[in-house]
Amino acid sequence: MPKSLFEKVWDAHAVRTLANGQTQLLIGTHLIHEVTSPQAFGMLRDLGLKVAMPHRTFATVDHIVPTDQFAEPYRDPLAQAMMEELRKNCASTGITFFDRASGKQGIVHIVGPEQGITQPGTTIACGDSHTSTHGAFGAIAFGIGTTQIRDVLATQTMALGKLKVRRIEVSGKLRPGVYAKDVILHIIRVLGVNGGTGFAYEYAGEVFDRFTMEERMTVCNMSIEGGARAGYVNPDETTFAYLKGRPYSPKADQWDAAVANWKSFASDPGCHYDDVVKIAAADIAPTVTWGINPGQAIAINENIPDASKTNVVDEKASIEEALAYMKLKPGAPIMGTKIDVAFLGSCTNGRLSDFQEVARYVKGKKVAKGVKAIAVPGSQIVALQCQKLGLDKILSEAGFEWREAGCSMCLAMNPDKLIGDQLCASSSNRNFKGRQGSPTGRTLLMSPLMVAAAAVTGSVADAREVFAVSAN
Repeated sequence: MPKSLFEKVWDAHAVRTLANGQTQLLIGTHLIHEVTSPQAFGMLRDLGLKVAMPHRTFATVDHIVPTDQFAEPYRDPLAQAMMEELRKNCASTGITFFDRASGKQGIVHIVGPEQGITQPGTTIACGDSHTSTHGAFGAIAFGIGTTQIRDVLATQTMALGKLKVRRIEVSGKLRPGVYAKDVILHIIRVLGVNGGTGFAYEYAGEVFDRFTMEERMTVCNMSIEGGARAGYVNPDETTFAYLKGRPYSPKADQWDAAVANWKSFASDPGCHYDDVVKIAAADIAPTVTWGINPGQAIAINENIPDASKTNVVDEKASIEEALAYMKLKPGAPIMGTKIDVAFLGSCTNGRLSDFQEVARYVKGKKVAKGVKAIAVPGSQIVALQCQKLGLDKILSEAGFEWREAGCSMCLAMNPDKLIGDQLCASSSNRNFKGRQGSPTGRTLLMSPLMVAAAAVTGSVADAREVFAVSAN
């Protein structure tokens, strides 16, 4: 019987069915960072347990690291303590740690792929909700909580209920100035922030066939924002070309066998899906969020919703709550909304191609007066690649602050935070209340080039017009 990739990976990693109906699932690769792992290691020590398979766990530090300071000790004593705790836990258990001194540190969801640790046909877990990023490689990847981190460290397995599978096909060709970030924001807008509850999303169609691995990662990254537990793309030649030669990828004498195995996990023609959604690429425009969840988004040329125009009680209340927090005028154009901060980075859009695209258009332009703009590479390797190409200089000359690698302003666990009710044009993944550090700070999610357009004009703008974008 034909099977989807999800079914194949699940079946290959199922240890047994538990009494409650869940599956005890082998976790092929476990990724950890400094925020959600200390308590799990503490639980192991309390129980007198060891890490079962330390070679399957990899660690890095990303959430709390200051991006304007490399030397230790950090100004924040809690951040320093978390760094030291992760070092201690990895050293005592034999877990590989990509520390800042290694030159390989960065956001966990960028480090895994660039090291070749993320591979097709496996299960991947991490104590971070955006673990779905790794599904771009044809893996089933999901975020887990601290007690589940404990379980994986102790047994290399965890209990999980089997998901349904929704195939999302995006057909046709994207218009110039429309990027992977716009694709996922559009999907979430169409299906809703809870639309994927209980599902894994399989992304497919001509758009995904043409996407680079970094574009696929951007979309899979935000699957969780649409309510899905996981999101993936079937592995293909693009996947294999990306992985070849990376440090943890199969070596030359094992490569052909590995690729043959990876290919076998791709969804079979005629396999069953619980739901199929079809989207035309031509319907997707540069997209900007206006509210307090990623589903509250509109095309750049659309107006902010007006609660008085709907008769749906819940929808009306949701719009009113969002606009009251965002301090935006109902019915007004989103274009022209003044910004205070522009942020380029995060596990969604902190990769080399993101900075290449921005540098391509921002060269020779200047960040608008009064706008604080920062550019934060997602890893030390991304930073080095950018520096070799001179991208850091282009962005710095334009007025962006070039920082050290880390999660930075995506979330409020490090010094990069909004102040007061500042409005930020951000290439990150969440626009929740207080997400960027200030309880009244406001976030507009958009693609990196749209962030750049907002930075140089001082307000939300159509990057296609600002930079005369003619082709991606």
